[in-house]
Amino acid sequence: MRSLALWRAAGLAVLLAVAAIIPLDGNVELTQVGVLVLLYVGAAVAWNIFSGFTGYISLGAAVFFGVGVYTVALITKHLNLVGGVVFALYPLGGLAAAVVAVPFGLVALRVRRHTFVVVTIAVFFIFQLMASNFSWTGGAIGIIPPFLNWDAATVYNPFYYTALLIAVVAGVLAWAIWGSRFGLQLRAIRDDEDRARGLGVKTMRVKLTAFVVSGFITGTLGGLYFYFQSDALPQYAFNPFFDLTIALMAFLGGFGTLSGPIFGALLLEPYLGWAQQQVTNTYAAQIVLGALFLVVIIFLPRGILPTVGEKLTAFRAYRRRRAGERGTGPPPGLPVGATAAGSPGPTTRSAS
Repeated sequence: MRSLALWRAAGLAVLLAVAAIIPLDGNVELTQVGVLVLLYVGAAVAWNIFSGFTGYISLGAAVFFGVGVYTVALITKHLNLVGGVVFALYPLGGLAAAVVAVPFGLVALRVRRHTFVVVTIAVFFIFQLMASNFSWTGGAIGIIPPFLNWDAATVYNPFYYTALLIAVVAGVLAWAIWGSRFGLQLRAIRDDEDRARGLGVKTMRVKLTAFVVSGFITGTLGGLYFYFQSDALPQYAFNPFFDLTIALMAFLGGFGTLSGPIFGALLLEPYLGWAQQQVTNTYAAQIVLGALFLVVIIFLPRGILPTVGEKLTAFRAYRRRRAGERGTGPPPGLPVGATAAGSPGPTTRSAS
């Protein structure tokens, strides 16, 4: 068990070291892709803090993302901010999303499972329509940020390291929640909410807290996305494809686990970036994503990492069982019933 923990820690250290040096290569396109990968890592981890730990599948995470986008966009527009100070606005996007998560959660979390999914979808479309039709959001035209007069060779580096920081903080927070009493309560709700309530768990309060934490992280990433993408448009800020993507990442890697969403994001987002550049049909990547979602749900419902872990555990148990059977049987090369030299043979009773 200790060796497994050491291997995981070593793997995580190597992964962080590789992630930290990617912008130093000077490849602008690689850094740009890296920003999106880290953004989705953080979003998938945030989604998993609520949906994975409680079992409530949310398809409304794009509400928090879009609120973060438009919060930073509107502050920038009215205060005419530019330069490095823009990075201080990202937590404000997360704070606005957390505030929205309170009434959103109070309404949606009164229902269970499938009804909850429908409610989150309905709230998402309400926010998308609001962003598309209200004049103060810019409507379909959106909001354009001030031009950042930064060096073209390193223009994405600040976004990259900020996204890396948010992703690491989200991962550490998920780990801390998992090992805490709060995390135990979340998993108790996932296993049997009625029984958890009977044992004294304040289920509504616990669920709402996880919902707000998830919304804050996602909204912070939305604020970063505004300056990285250089616009706030309803179809991108409130994008149903975003919800589907982060849910698939969590399911693909391992729903409700700590490392599953990270693995799923690292595996899936590079493909999505490549597909959008290579495929002329803009909907082809989404069709493939939907088909992949069905395949994962049907054949890998627990995700890649838990499934592989279960197979390895079963294989080790099989090898131990076979080794035990060989150890209790006769030594190799001797017929059944024979004994090794120098060992006492079976006693026989002489006839009287």
